[in-house]
Amino acid sequence: MTGSRPVRMAFVGGGKIAKKHSRRMLQQPELGQVVAICDPSHAAYSDTAQLFIDAGVQPPAYVPDAETVIAQYRDQLDVVLVGTPHVYHLSQAVAFLEAGFDVLLEKPMVLNAAEARKLIEVRDRTGKLLVVAFDGGLSPQIRTACTMLRSGELGSVVAIQAAVWEDWAEKYAPHWKQQPAISGGGFLFDTGAHMLNTVADLTGEDFVEVTAWLDNRGRPVEILGAIMARTRSGAMVQLLSVGETMPSCASDIKVFCTDAILHTEAWGRGLSVQRRGDQPAVPVAVPPSIGPWEEFLAVREGRIPNPCPAEVGLRMARFYEAICESAAKNGVPVRLDS
Repeated sequence: MTGSRPVRMAFVGGGKIAKKHSRRMLQQPELGQVVAICDPSHAAYSDTAQLFIDAGVQPPAYVPDAETVIAQYRDQLDVVLVGTPHVYHLSQAVAFLEAGFDVLLEKPMVLNAAEARKLIEVRDRTGKLLVVAFDGGLSPQIRTACTMLRSGELGSVVAIQAAVWEDWAEKYAPHWKQQPAISGGGFLFDTGAHMLNTVADLTGEDFVEVTAWLDNRGRPVEILGAIMARTRSGAMVQLLSVGETMPSCASDIKVFCTDAILHTEAWGRGLSVQRRGDQPAVPVAVPPSIGPWEEFLAVREGRIPNPCPAEVGLRMARFYEAICESAAKNGVPVRLDS
């Protein structure tokens, strides 16, 4: 909120992401006002706008392109959510930052490290807020886990084991997510991005070496991935991404410390700690998760520091590029430069 006026927002991309946030806005109108929904497909807009109509609320205006949002709605908006196909993230985020808007940008932030560095430059030059919409990084569960790990109360981190799985190959065929020129990658780069980012948050340090194998399973992009990595302090990391399995979408992450094992998952939907091997893991009490949009507003209002700045997008891009480089060489280790 700015004074007594609700935050005014536009959704750029009228599909699944816009629907998720629209439902939350309709449940909690005090969070803000959706002024416009931008999508080249009027059908996609209409599908999302129907949620407002069904709730008895005037639907947001339809805008076909980002340029029109800036030209016609500059004075009617405070913030923009960019939830379009990955290939458009850089150009659209740059345009909205330079137009003076704060931006919540869906993951993966951009397609590669070069784009990430460009976006960081624009953010710094404009002085506007950019938050990457990683559910895990924006969750109180993962922030609490990071605090526990950094404090030393669980001992030193020695290893991390993580897996993410979904019936992604079937669910998104055919779909732009399986077109590499638009998506930038496959299952590991899409749903798996949550795992990559959360594991990187939990390690709290750079990866220095990566070994990986990827399998497209007959698709244009990777469906399966097996990754091993080593952090600067020597902690071992093992990651598994499975995009072809029974209908599901879930993950599991274990952080092995010298004095305990921390349990969570990629989206931060739970946190527990096992302190003795003969005892079950005990849930850790944390504030309830209020969701990415509310966390974004909390950052914007200065109530919490930004847990997902553009630097996390650069970190993930560099990690994914190293994974792909190793996989292209059939698992030859790749070192990440400082």
